[in-house]
Amino acid sequence: SSILEVSKLTLCTHGLGIIAMVRSITLVAAVLVVGAIMVANMTQAFIAAPAASHATRTPTVKAFPAAALSATAMTIPNVAHAAEGSVWIPALSAVGAGFAIGLAAIGSGVGQGIASGRCIDGISRQPEVADDLRGVLLLSLAFMESLTIYGLVIALVLLFANPLIK
Repeated sequence: SSILEVSKLTLCTHGLGIIAMVRSITLVAAVLVVGAIMVANMTQAFIAAPAASHATRTPTVKAFPAAALSATAMTIPNVAHAAEGSVWIPALSAVGAGFAIGLAAIGSGVGQGIASGRCIDGISRQPEVADDLRGVLLLSLAFMESLTIYGLVIALVLLFANPLIK
């Protein structure tokens, strides 16, 4: 009787594992579809600069969607240099600057929170080493904050001294 109950439990657990796997695959597919739709619609977020009167118009390619051409331009460094009147590189540089400072701040904040929590745990377990732990904590917090400042420097370079714009 107990062997039968164990086999039923195993079948039930196996069934739950299959359901969880199907749910995970479905959610990943849904996220990929939503991401593809967002990338396809991102081209509508940027307004093209007005064409100068002396500039020659290049023929547009109707076979490729604009998102595919933009992805190609971003992956080839020589093509990524902005032409006169182009707004793509400055606009994407602003987005990159936002990501640089945002990710640097989030990473540093999480790291500082974990380090502070571990320091408090250590002090609560061994109060006699509180001064040593506090000194090491402050030094490590300073190093973590310097990484956030590097993210800020990268963001400022992208915004004000962009090397991709000739």
